[in-house]
Amino acid sequence: MHKETEIKLRVSPETLAALREHPLLKKRNKSGWSRHELANQYFDTAERDLAGARVALRIRRDGEQIIQTLKTRGQSVAGLSERNEFNWDLDKPKLDLKKLDDQCWPAALAELDKKAIKPAFSTDFTREKAEIAWGRGKAKVVIEAALDQGQVTAGKLKEPICELELELREGEPAALLELAEELAQTLALMPCDISKAERGYRLFDAGSYSVALPQPALDAEQSLDDAFAAIAWYLLGSSQRLAEQYRFNGHWRLLQDWVQCLGELRAVLGSLGQAAPRATTRELRGALDALLEDWRPLVEAGIEDEDVRQAAPEQFAEELTDPRWGHFSLSLSRWLLGTGWKVERNNRGEKLGTVPVANWLATFLAEEGKALQLDRYRQQPEDLAEQLPRLERLLVWLHHARNVLDVPELDRVYGELSKLHLLACQPLTEESRPQRSEHALAVSRLVGWKALVKS
Repeated sequence: MHKETEIKLRVSPETLAALREHPLLKKRNKSGWSRHELANQYFDTAERDLAGARVALRIRRDGEQIIQTLKTRGQSVAGLSERNEFNWDLDKPKLDLKKLDDQCWPAALAELDKKAIKPAFSTDFTREKAEIAWGRGKAKVVIEAALDQGQVTAGKLKEPICELELELREGEPAALLELAEELAQTLALMPCDISKAERGYRLFDAGSYSVALPQPALDAEQSLDDAFAAIAWYLLGSSQRLAEQYRFNGHWRLLQDWVQCLGELRAVLGSLGQAAPRATTRELRGALDALLEDWRPLVEAGIEDEDVRQAAPEQFAEELTDPRWGHFSLSLSRWLLGTGWKVERNNRGEKLGTVPVANWLATFLAEEGKALQLDRYRQQPEDLAEQLPRLERLLVWLHHARNVLDVPELDRVYGELSKLHLLACQPLTEESRPQRSEHALAVSRLVGWKALVKS
């Protein structure tokens, strides 16, 4: 068994061709590109028991070599994935069930009748791979770069494969992100943690690729640094999965949720004060602002306009031909992995980063809540739109961390403040003007809100 650490990047055929000749890869290419025709048969039960346990079982033919592989449950964080992999050489392309013993077979499938495992789908593609190596400080980095192009076939259904895989062979995982980010500065590389096996299952059932990630489980005593990192990783991973699934099926709700994720990332990056000096987040905030400037108005227009919704998938496909989404996504992954927000902070910022998140959050919500001045919007509802950034900072922390506070009715506060935010986003009309005033008053009278701003 070995642990596989890799990052998958969806590309176009044109980008795949450009990668072969990219100066960075050419300079570090120690082996030259070798070409392999890979035929892969995946197996599962009719009930998809292996998929349910997040297990992939396949037989691969690579020239004269036949390999049986079992990949078991691992973890994936914003495109950088780790999982256990077991490989066995075979004499013929027939599944050897005896290899699937207790040393590798998941306990969750202990009662499964392995004889029920049958061929499910295939992935056939051409792989060009090379050993990419360089010195990183005093350490050596070795990465296998693979350019894959082909298709997934499930019955009569098919999906193209066109991707760059970077697999770590030696060195630190951060090196994968560093290489990917450098390539993404000029090439459209879309971080995408959906495996070829998951694509096969998705052809059977479009909903089998779940965009939902586990919500970060925050504890009142954990540090602000740890809470911030957990929320930011969650939002980044969610945004990547939403982008992939929207690219695949064009469901409008996925685009709305993607834009919301970007908005929450923007809000959380701007909320930490001296714990994350503005200089450390400037480039990330700028990239998010550019994306939101284009996509927020489109999503708002699409709420009422069917034509906008119908045209959006094509516009999103065009977005993915530009490097900016992939570069931002990889830059934020690298920044989070290296705790980039700590780089330039002073002693006060260092101390703030270690404060229990419940203590910091109570103070933050009280200060932001008072600065919101809800009473003002009874007479001046037109000014509420100016408070959108503050509302979004309040909402992102109430969304993901309100469980750490012992304050009554916080769920209701979050819900009503979300409605106020929606009203602030809408154009001010004769109808919405009194709605803003009345809702600002309603929020200010909530028991939970009063408890927050008096904290």
